Amino acid sequence: MTFLILGLLILLGTHSVRVFGDGFRERMIARLGTNGWKALYAVLSLAGLVLIVWGFGLARQQPVSLYVPPLALRHANSLFTLFAFVLVAAAYVPRNHLKAWLGHPMLAGVKLWALGHLLATGFLHDVILFGSFLAWAIVLFAISRRRDRRNGVTWARGAVAGDLLAGIAGIGAWAAFAFWAHLHWIGVAPIAGVGG
Repeated sequence: MTFLILGLLILLGTHSVRVFGDGFRERMIARLGTNGWKALYAVLSLAGLVLIVWGFGLARQQPVSLYVPPLALRHANSLFTLFAFVLVAAAYVPRNHLKAWLGHPMLAGVKLWALGHLLATGFLHDVILFGSFLAWAIVLFAISRRRDRRNGVTWARGAVAGDLLAGIAGIGAWAAFAFWAHLHWIGVAPIAGVGG
């Protein structure tokens, strides 16, 4: 569990610097240059991700059950994750209503993804992983929205074309992950009957 927690601290900490340590970020950019800072950011993010994957894999070998979720919540997780993928896609697709409405649809997507997985899984390593991401996304979303209001940030108005593109991209990515990648990369088939 140590490597999982360390990885979460590194990855989520790195992705919180702009919100909680913008002064530190500016000093590091001044010292390292923009490209140097981006390289350090990328290396730390990758190191955190590797530790999370490794630590999660180790923790799964000695699972500690905290609760047994009902089957209905496991099915609901697929729906939560579908909407999460659409929200993440909306973060990259210009001029869609989700981005215009939420401002930070990726963080909203992470919240849905993490919440759905917390409802569907009940082992200690799951609670640590998804609970950490859920808490991080909730805090960062609230702070980011408050900062947007304070700075008078406005987002481009949504358009139907942007909505369609975000929906198609999100649903396509979700389908690829749900019906193939999740099983092959994580070892769990999230959709009943999907295998091989």
